[in-house]
Amino acid sequence: MIHKHIQYYLHHLKDDVPAGIVVFLVALPLCLGIALASGAPLFSGLIAGLVGGLIVSWLSGSQLSVSGPAAGLTVIVFNAIETLGSFQGLLVACVLAGVIQLALGYLKAGIIGAFFPAAVIKGMLAAIGLILIIKQIPHATGYDTSYEGDESYMLETAESSFLEVFDAFNALSGGATIISMVALLILIAWEMPWFKRRAFFKLIPGPLIAVIWGVCYNLLTTKFALAWAVDAKHLVKLPVPENAGSFFNHFMSPDFSYLGNPQIYIVAVTIAIIASLETLLSLEAVDKLDPLKRIAPTNRELKAQGVGNIVSGMLGGLPITAVIVRSSANINAGGKTSLSCFIHGLCLLLSTLFFAYYLNYIPLACLSAILLHTGYKLAKPAIFKEYYQKGTSQLLPFVITVLAILVTDLLIGMAIGMAAGLFFVIKANYHAAITLTQEGSHYLLALNKDVSFLNKALLRKFILHINENSTVTIDACKAQFIDHDILETIEDFLASAPDDNISVEVIDLYGKEKMKKQESIIVLDKCAES
Repeated sequence: MIHKHIQYYLHHLKDDVPAGIVVFLVALPLCLGIALASGAPLFSGLIAGLVGGLIVSWLSGSQLSVSGPAAGLTVIVFNAIETLGSFQGLLVACVLAGVIQLALGYLKAGIIGAFFPAAVIKGMLAAIGLILIIKQIPHATGYDTSYEGDESYMLETAESSFLEVFDAFNALSGGATIISMVALLILIAWEMPWFKRRAFFKLIPGPLIAVIWGVCYNLLTTKFALAWAVDAKHLVKLPVPENAGSFFNHFMSPDFSYLGNPQIYIVAVTIAIIASLETLLSLEAVDKLDPLKRIAPTNRELKAQGVGNIVSGMLGGLPITAVIVRSSANINAGGKTSLSCFIHGLCLLLSTLFFAYYLNYIPLACLSAILLHTGYKLAKPAIFKEYYQKGTSQLLPFVITVLAILVTDLLIGMAIGMAAGLFFVIKANYHAAITLTQEGSHYLLALNKDVSFLNKALLRKFILHINENSTVTIDACKAQFIDHDILETIEDFLASAPDDNISVEVIDLYGKEKMKKQESIIVLDKCAES
């Protein structure tokens, strides 16, 4: 069994190594940016990324999901540090949140993820794609350096994000724009059939070539054409440790004296709930994107995230979740197993220890191009066209989810999308549960599937359509459950039917509810007799 597992990972090694490097290049600035936005030490973002890559990747049952610090938690973390008055206090909340997640995993709370409709999940992915495009355009043009919001779209930044896009076009940086445009062309070319058929191009991922192109361009322009070079502020900024010892100096322990502060428990519960929801949403989305259509075990994922947050908190790292942007980048780069996530963690560790100086040569414009390409793949027009063709019941939840996430944030947007999806499910069920057909003076009132109190108004409407001097068959063969309110309404109709000279035949209502036989009512017990 172990031998088979090893063979499986070795077989996909050629896909997972390049994909892991690409995810690392995308994750690196995000780990730093999210720490910056959270008001936490920069190194705490890297610790969270390391834990997500090196530990959670093996504990998780998902082959393609990537975990690390999430922008969706930045506001919560920032406010928690202010409320508690200490980053070490937040670390205690992070450990407690991990314990809660671990408990949720054992309580099998992961089933919640299965209740998100496909249209809402696809809407979330499309919204994230659009957010990536909006957020990355300023980076791609060399206008902006704030990467802390690259995976989120919070209400307080919505307006500024759109304004930044327009400002970015008015303040173009020649060097950054050339890097990102050429990098995008490389990524698009890599997706073309001619390139895909060539063994050489299949071995080397496009995003890696895009990064190499950006570094080479900037080194050459810095030496020979300074006006076209990229400013230092538009390059990756990684803390450079003087030696291995100074690396370990960045680790921090939680201050457990904060366990006496009631606020710590409120923060812990908040982090646990938000992180768990974001993880389950991400997992559902990754399962939809997985080319091999594997289904990840949600309860195991909650346990893995719980352990991850306990370890991250103990070492001085930020809270972690499964993150859809890095997971999407992993899938788009050709990742096949959890080894790619582990390699991304390994690269984070090695780069922080030995190669930080050299990685600081990478222009942010390269990474922007990778994320712009990922964003387009998540929100390409073909997806919108597909849902348009599926009809209103699928299109509206999809579009509402997209718009809600853009206007608010991921979790509020998903809640609005879920409400829209639920409305259409109820509406479809409302009409499908009871049907009335007429042939001359004979009516067939069929009760299909589960008939709940929500169908009471529809049932009354159908009863009012039945004319005097007619015959009616009430067929409950297909109904698995009939609500008491529905039975009561039918009983009232049966009582009043003789007054209008309506003859009623009831099929298979016995067993669902005992009803009195009345004059002009024929009762059949079995569907076979209908």
